[in-house]
Amino acid sequence: MVDVGLTHVALPVTDAARSLEFYAKYAHMQVVHRRRSAETGHEVLWVSDRTRPFVIVLMEVETRIAPLLPSGHLGVGCRSRGEVDRLCAEAERDGCLLAKAVDAGMPVGYFALLRDPDGHTLELAHGQEVGLAVAREGAAGSNGES
Repeated sequence: MVDVGLTHVALPVTDAARSLEFYAKYAHMQVVHRRRSAETGHEVLWVSDRTRPFVIVLMEVETRIAPLLPSGHLGVGCRSRGEVDRLCAEAERDGCLLAKAVDAGMPVGYFALLRDPDGHTLELAHGQEVGLAVAREGAAGSNGES
């Protein structure tokens, strides 16, 4: 498979193992590539939920760089509202729930916000129409006409 289109988002993190634990638990991500930087000795992890050829690159850095905040965030689609609620309950126990789940109607759906160990924001959602919008526009052509 040739990589084309959007393939990754890179996030600076201060502890790759701690960040991996967070993204594995809350976004069903697993390591698909791991290495240490020859220059810095810091770990670099590519993590994926294996649903498409896309990874989050967790790059260890010495100090925290400005995190993604609620308006700038990573979004993960969940299978059900129940899964969003279950993960929110775990996040609340873990002290990383930023905003409880709310139903914002279509196309936003039911969503909540979590804070990762470095302050980046992760949105958990059910009922968003991202896949439908992409499929609809793909079928209509690149200019959006049907």
